Amino acid sequence: METLRSSARVSPTAEVLSATKAEALASRLAQAIERGQLPPGARLRSIRDCAAKEGLARNTVVEAYNRLVARGWAEARPGSGYYVRPLAHARSRPAPHVSEAVDVVSLLREQLEQHYEVRVGDGRLPAAWLKSAGPVRMAHLRSGKASESVANGYGSPWGYEPLRTTITRMLAERSIAADARQVLLTQGANHALDLIVRHLLQPGDAVLVDAPGYYPLFGKLRLAKAAMRGVPRQSDGPDMEALARLAQTVRPKVFFTQSLGHNPTGGALSLPKAHRLLQLAAQHDFLVVEDDAFADLMPATAPRLAALDQLERVVYVSSFSKTLAAGLRIGYVAASPAIAAALCDLKMLTLVATSDLVERTVCQMLASGQYRRHLAQLRTRLHEALPPALKALSQAGLRVAPPCPGSYYLWAELPAGTDELALAREAAQAGIFIAPGRVFYPQRDATGLAPAMRVNIAYAADGLFQRFMRGQR
Repeated sequence: METLRSSARVSPTAEVLSATKAEALASRLAQAIERGQLPPGARLRSIRDCAAKEGLARNTVVEAYNRLVARGWAEARPGSGYYVRPLAHARSRPAPHVSEAVDVVSLLREQLEQHYEVRVGDGRLPAAWLKSAGPVRMAHLRSGKASESVANGYGSPWGYEPLRTTITRMLAERSIAADARQVLLTQGANHALDLIVRHLLQPGDAVLVDAPGYYPLFGKLRLAKAAMRGVPRQSDGPDMEALARLAQTVRPKVFFTQSLGHNPTGGALSLPKAHRLLQLAAQHDFLVVEDDAFADLMPATAPRLAALDQLERVVYVSSFSKTLAAGLRIGYVAASPAIAAALCDLKMLTLVATSDLVERTVCQMLASGQYRRHLAQLRTRLHEALPPALKALSQAGLRVAPPCPGSYYLWAELPAGTDELALAREAAQAGIFIAPGRVFYPQRDATGLAPAMRVNIAYAADGLFQRFMRGQR
């Protein structure tokens, strides 16, 4: 019996051979699409027909087609087959701190050092949730020439070009048209925001931010000595009346906002508000920086400012770090050619270049379809974790608005009169890390703020946290 089982297994050599054949077929089809031999919208041969005519196993054809989908060349239509994606494939042109977690520094420090086992206030998912991304593979580095290039050179200051080209195709899926020379790779979204702040702002410049909003950004703006004002965040985006008043009175230079999977509320921008926001930006002549760090988990058709504006007034920021692993510091900026070039110059002055090695790794994960499969698993885990998270917080007496699908976060309103700082201290003594709501406001001493906390969906149903919160009632 064991002999039969062994003979039925696919040997590692056979797996490698199948992958090699799948890559060869995918490359030939991609070249045919690029040359126009397979026009946009054309249906690829059925899996059965292709397998018969190419002399391949059906699973090899499936793998090849999935690689085309992962690289943006094709799309799968359930029940119909695979079709050439009707998108333009742009080419580049030459050319006592943690215990309270009450301020930006302490909260960020705990994100990195991780003293506590129960991490309800964390900004990231558990490492185990990201394991489906698989081990780091260095397929692009197998040849000695490639290895020498990576080891002895910095690479382009723009970042690894095949990855930037892949990103332009990903942006096209979101209806954002960009040439590869409009895409700059960074060390995550935070590095992208740092470059943008340095380039666009001078001390005293007025800027607007979401309130509540992304607290590491607030620290960067304070370092830049910008005059920061908060725009109240509602369930469907910024408060447009408040934004209009501030635009009129303070004359902001930039508005920093998150459209989808908003950190910390989990909400999403509605299409009417996106349209109105861009009208105000044009009327009062300010730029908009759209942070879309969770883009790969969100629907491609979801409202995005960059899609409506086409990078004329919007600077678009995204990242792979939130969906792959925090240690893979890969983010990017998409902007007008002038802004992208200026940010590249600033990147060279401050960092020289980002890691070509890591960029090649991420590019290979995208090209092989591994990242696409990982995202599917991650969406499933988030979907399954949400109902018990909402139930647990409701049982603890907290009011929570359901987030948009794919969000990591819930904004839990605490009972009136709750002292957030005292709650954080008590939680710390119980081994629980909580992110108090006031940390996510640009002016944390502002009066009239309802007590709240950011809750990571992955940890909300933890038994110790549930018991602690029930004891607070």
